[in-house]
Amino acid sequence: MEQVGAAALPVMVGMILLFGFVKGVAVFDVFLAGAKEGVRTSIRLLPTLIGLIVAVTMVRSSGLLELICELLSPLAQAVGVSPELLPLALLRPISGSGASAYTLDLLRQFGPDSETGKIASVLSSSTETTFYAVAVYFGACGYKKLRHTLPASLMGDGAALVFSIFAVKFLG
Repeated sequence: MEQVGAAALPVMVGMILLFGFVKGVAVFDVFLAGAKEGVRTSIRLLPTLIGLIVAVTMVRSSGLLELICELLSPLAQAVGVSPELLPLALLRPISGSGASAYTLDLLRQFGPDSETGKIASVLSSSTETTFYAVAVYFGACGYKKLRHTLPASLMGDGAALVFSIFAVKFLG
């Protein structure tokens, strides 16, 4: 089975090259044109991504995340959820790598079979790095009006939090 996985990519590339040859497509020229467009897109996205990285760093370094978590902690305890999940819920829409690292910490601290570990796992897999996705997709096409996109996306992240808790507490 391992050999099939190792051979999959070379076989797919070979099939694409063969298909292009049969259809009379200048595959290498088309590849170069696509690569040039990819570089142009990357350069267009660079300022947006730098701004996002700066914003994430500011939120982490300023203590804003900890302050918000401290304010929301009584609410979490009132619904019977570990307050340690709050940083994950707040960090996930902003930073995928930060949320992954925090999820790993929660799994180490509470264990993967604990209620907190299960909620963290479900939440991590059912939410999106909203701000990154919006920055990349909207930045790629140069669209600047986020009037409905950002609130709807954040509502989706909120719903994912509620349903993650519900799924683990009542269905799991």
